[in-house]
Amino acid sequence: MILSDKHIFEKIDAGEIIIDSPDTNWRSQIHASSMDLRLGKYFKVYKHQEIALLDPKKMNEEPLTNLYERDENTPFIVHPGDFILGVTSEVITLPNDLVARVEGRSSLGRLGIVVHSTAGFVDAGFKGTITLEISNLNNVPVALYPGMRICQLAFENMSSEALVPYGEKKCSKYQNQILPEESRVGIDPEFKK
Repeated sequence: MILSDKHIFEKIDAGEIIIDSPDTNWRSQIHASSMDLRLGKYFKVYKHQEIALLDPKKMNEEPLTNLYERDENTPFIVHPGDFILGVTSEVITLPNDLVARVEGRSSLGRLGIVVHSTAGFVDAGFKGTITLEISNLNNVPVALYPGMRICQLAFENMSSEALVPYGEKKCSKYQNQILPEESRVGIDPEFKK
């Protein structure tokens, strides 16, 4: 069941959901059934001019992305067909019995901006910023500004508390992330030998 604004506020006020935000007015980002998150100032772009292919078995051998930083007055331009990694400015901490779904905002979707390709799920027990897989499906460039509302989270109760929450798993590769994180698929158990 998706939490209503009433229950989102209750869980935040009880300290079950923790929102660490540079914006002191973040409570205004909570709507009837979701909470808007803002775009952070860090972006990563794959070095497509330097790498021939992305091989999951070799993802951690060398840096595959360039890191960029922007302030709230300097846009990051997303060109048609681009794929970039962005990050939320908020650090989210979820309890062990609640998950969240990352969704795009319709106002940005109407510009052609997609905020996730497949990773739209935040596990129970997760703590960190949310890495966004940003693409531009439009045929014109779109400017994105740090601090703008970029996505929304819908929260859902689980049937029970997780036996092993995300932060306690051996393979919780993205726990406590602050920067946008490129894939760490290379450290998955099936690739370790």
